[in-house]
Amino acid sequence: METKESPFQMYTSHKTTVNCKQQTPSLTTKPGRCHPSWDPPPAPTGAASAADPRRGPTTHTKYMQVTETAMDFLKMITVENQGTSVTIALLLIFLALLYWYSVFPYSILARCGIRHPKPLPFFGNMFLFRQGFIEPHNQLIKQYGRVCGYYLGRRPVVLVADPDMLKQILVKDFSSFPNRMTIKAATKPISESLLMLKDERWKRVRSILTPSFSSAKMREAGIMVPLINAATETLMRNLNVYAESGRSFDIHRCFGCFAMDVIASVGFGTQVDSQNNLDDPFVHHAQKFSSFTFFRPFMVVFIVFPFLISPLVGLIPNKSRDEMNSFFTSCVKKIIKQRDEQPPSQRRRDFLQLMLDVRSGQECAALEQFDVVNQADEQVPSHRGATAGEDPCGEAPRPVQKRMMTEDEIVGQAVLFLLAGYETSSSTLAVVCYLMAIHPECQEKLQREVDDFFSRHDSPDYDNVQELKYLEMVVSEALRLYPPGFRFARQVERDVTVNGVFLPKGATVEIPAGFLHRDPEHWPDPERFLPERFTAEAKASRHPFAYLPFGAGPRSCVGMRLAQLEIRMALVHVFRQFSLVASSETKVPLELKSSVTLGPKNGVFVRITRRGTGAEDPSQV
Repeated sequence: METKESPFQMYTSHKTTVNCKQQTPSLTTKPGRCHPSWDPPPAPTGAASAADPRRGPTTHTKYMQVTETAMDFLKMITVENQGTSVTIALLLIFLALLYWYSVFPYSILARCGIRHPKPLPFFGNMFLFRQGFIEPHNQLIKQYGRVCGYYLGRRPVVLVADPDMLKQILVKDFSSFPNRMTIKAATKPISESLLMLKDERWKRVRSILTPSFSSAKMREAGIMVPLINAATETLMRNLNVYAESGRSFDIHRCFGCFAMDVIASVGFGTQVDSQNNLDDPFVHHAQKFSSFTFFRPFMVVFIVFPFLISPLVGLIPNKSRDEMNSFFTSCVKKIIKQRDEQPPSQRRRDFLQLMLDVRSGQECAALEQFDVVNQADEQVPSHRGATAGEDPCGEAPRPVQKRMMTEDEIVGQAVLFLLAGYETSSSTLAVVCYLMAIHPECQEKLQREVDDFFSRHDSPDYDNVQELKYLEMVVSEALRLYPPGFRFARQVERDVTVNGVFLPKGATVEIPAGFLHRDPEHWPDPERFLPERFTAEAKASRHPFAYLPFGAGPRSCVGMRLAQLEIRMALVHVFRQFSLVASSETKVPLELKSSVTLGPKNGVFVRITRRGTGAEDPSQV
């Protein structure tokens, strides 16, 4: 076996070695050694001291060589030790910097006087939310107060459950909180949507889109209602199959397919039948949107090291994301090209066409009209035909610019329509049916109202469904108990003090609508289903910011009216023809998931039966 040489042996192998057999008698040798002792020999004298090349090196020469070798070796050891010291020093500096990086941001909330749980280095409090957000929100507020905080990775988040403070943040001090939480990992087309756009770009696109969702547009003949009715017909036929079978089934899944059909038709100008064809490419790609989670490995890395997002997000391969983005982008761009080539009279009247109609028009809304929830867009007429030098949205004069939406922005809004409309609508429809199944007395009252409605109207439309006041109360109470948008956020754009609380620039303000909707301070017996909470008198006596299913302020949900129309039209037909009954598979209370949206965790299982009075054949809807 080969023996590894020592550093000294390797070094001296390149030098003149001392041959033990040639040692002279005058040079003493210590026992067990093959080299001379380190005691200097007497200096040679006379002729005998002359080196004889034939005899090899003299004793003095050999001594000097050995000494030289030893000194060089000592120098080498010193350099090696110095290198090791530098490496250790650099490692210690790196570890110190890493520790500083891991804890540096976690003093922000404490300096602002905002109570919060102790964060972990690097991760903050993000592991509190592994099972969802709704329960951790409730626990944080109960333990630390209505204004508290936590750290999502390195990001400080201020949780605000005070309605008065929320009114300041969402409306009165909107200029300090104009944007939603920044998500640097977003890519096109969703990065071009209202959800992600910021500041002036958001304002420009929102000002163009707001008139498209006005009551007047919803009332226009040929827009939305026929498209929703077409999807409703398929829904009724499928529900009738379950009614005839008599077995329990997941109604949440049925409404998910219905919502997908409506979105494809209204938002993308595409006719699909996801209720009967789950292999449709549109359905296949759309379902990928709902698979997001913070706890994928690369998302955890981005949360811990957010500075890596911008340079790496486009480089990390993500086949599913790329296929999905490519599919929807090409789908919308193809339809835009087709519509532009058609005469106006032949263009399909849907949400996509409404965007195309206003993409470079003169109609827009001012900032104060953006609050759709409070009907602000109905109270002030839109500005039309702005002259040169005037801002078309009624703001301060600025240089004349051609106001329009880019093709990428149109694609972004269509994809947002899918994101915002799919799970929220399907979950709301499912929980309304769940609540009616476990509260049969409320279901009977609703069915009487629906029967009376159809005694006066042949079919529902945007105007006449407003007459269904009890239905409105039922849906509102369902959204109180199970709001799909149970949390939303605003970015703090500058240091600001709100109601005595200092909020630092760069922090995120989170609004826990799920907690507010069950806050006993505003809702007596909050766990009870009670539609009468939403009579006109009850609403007038309650703080308006205690109920936020569609947000509030200029960044409230622009598609609220369309969502309400879709939900009401579907429910009118369902309760005209069917009754819902709880089965042994119906979970009470309902199991919920609360990661991105709030909704049923494992479906909503009920039985459905056909009604005798007032019902008609589903094929005749």
